[in-house]
Amino acid sequence: MRLLAAALLLLVYPASAQTVPTSLGQDVARRVQADVEFLASDNLEGRDTGSRGYAIAADYVASQFRAIGLEPAGEKGSWFQAVPFRRASFENPPRLTLSIGGKQVALEPGKDAALRPSVTAKARRLSAGFVFVGHGLRDRRYGFDDYRGLNVHGKIVVALSGTPVGLPSDVEAHLIASKEQVAAAAGAIGFVEVSRNNGSAGRLDPVRRGGRPLVDWVDAQGRAGSVPAGLQLQLSISNDWATRLFEGAPESLADIRNKAKADPKARLRGFPLAPTLAVDAESKWEDYTSPEVVGLLKGSDPALAAQHVVLMGHLDHLGVKADAKPGEDAIYNGALDNAAGVATMLEAARQFAAQPVRPKRSVLFIANTGEERGLLGADYFANHPTVPSESIVGLVDLDMPLLLYPFTDVTAFGADHSTIGATVAEAGRSMGISVNPDPMPQEAIFTRSDHYMFVRRGVPAVLLMTGHANGGKAYWDAYLGKIYHSPQDDLTQKIDWNAGARYALLNYRIARAMADAAQRPMWLRGDYFGDLYDPQGPRAPVVIASKP
Repeated sequence: MRLLAAALLLLVYPASAQTVPTSLGQDVARRVQADVEFLASDNLEGRDTGSRGYAIAADYVASQFRAIGLEPAGEKGSWFQAVPFRRASFENPPRLTLSIGGKQVALEPGKDAALRPSVTAKARRLSAGFVFVGHGLRDRRYGFDDYRGLNVHGKIVVALSGTPVGLPSDVEAHLIASKEQVAAAAGAIGFVEVSRNNGSAGRLDPVRRGGRPLVDWVDAQGRAGSVPAGLQLQLSISNDWATRLFEGAPESLADIRNKAKADPKARLRGFPLAPTLAVDAESKWEDYTSPEVVGLLKGSDPALAAQHVVLMGHLDHLGVKADAKPGEDAIYNGALDNAAGVATMLEAARQFAAQPVRPKRSVLFIANTGEERGLLGADYFANHPTVPSESIVGLVDLDMPLLLYPFTDVTAFGADHSTIGATVAEAGRSMGISVNPDPMPQEAIFTRSDHYMFVRRGVPAVLLMTGHANGGKAYWDAYLGKIYHSPQDDLTQKIDWNAGARYALLNYRIARAMADAAQRPMWLRGDYFGDLYDPQGPRAPVVIASKP
């Protein structure tokens, strides 16, 4: 069995990838350092989506693609795909009137409730009732149908946050991220999520999110990225008013929360709620574009060159802090998140270009925009690819590698779902790097980076992060606790440029193996995401899943 497994491994990790000459020399480290120092410079003002600083960063990446010898693979023969963004805000505070207990109550925006502005309808004047839908889940594999027996057509659904316990962490994260899509597919026009915990506000916290502009992509057909078709209202409501929604219902919100706490695996039944909500809101729009940067290395095998392996990392970050105090550092430089990811992607491209033989499959390199706004650039590209969508066969996402220590392991989020997991493991072994499971499943990282947008299109994909071994956990804890998404993620950090070189070369070896393998990356037989999003696609032999 082990001999058969080893033979099958050659399908996903060919000899060419095992013997490619690579060096961890100082030249590689210096190139990674130079790219990070430019992209994380104060002069780029945090690379916010659509900003001048982001445009400079995009031009820089395009110039590096050209110098490396890639071909432009954006729109109209350019390096760029212009993503059409729309920023929506309210003309005036929306009027939200709750009919409850025979009375009309005006909810105060930002205190009692928060309504997201709309990127698809300037004026919204409507009234709807509420239906409680348990956790708001529908999934055949795990037997969830919280909408069974409920008529939610034209209603606002109210869902308890989270899921019952016992699910794989990435499946749980996916189900949580998909709740609004499930609601819209069931015919609901609105969605509000209430916390499992008494005293909590829930999703779209009114104080933090009420009245904030919403950014999304909107294509020429009027489709928006983060708003499911038919869903007109995305709401948050304070705990006090969420509790009152259940007045006269078969169960109170407190009862439901207590039931979920007492039995974390409980499947909660839904029921209609008595109140109705009238909404009168008018949004205003500002349209702009921000580019994906796309380069191509054409494959050498006539039979495989039409297939594309993708390496990508998001180029955008958070811009400049609007409410900074005088003298305070206001620039979100994003040195590790994600100038480091883009820099190591560029170095992987250089490694490809330096080899005497091109890979068999074509390799697409993408610097994404709009990730910090909600994975928007990657989502737009996944829905509007500049190459045939069916030609994208596998993807590796380089996002926020923590290059602060000599890492000896990595976590490949999504590795357990496809043959890319075996490819990552073999590439790691060739460099003395182990692959370990998700060390922080509570962070739901699988659904929080750009690769997930391609998983939803049926593409096997992984997100590769440096791991917790060799002191890494302490660095991750410190970074996530104090530096992540703060102006401190800058070039004053003690970045280990040799770790950057090591990460870049690991990603090169992974992508090279994917590009040269006899078989394209495949979902493992019986995998949840493969069966959900690519039910007719090829499947790996079961023996590969055993990871000999």
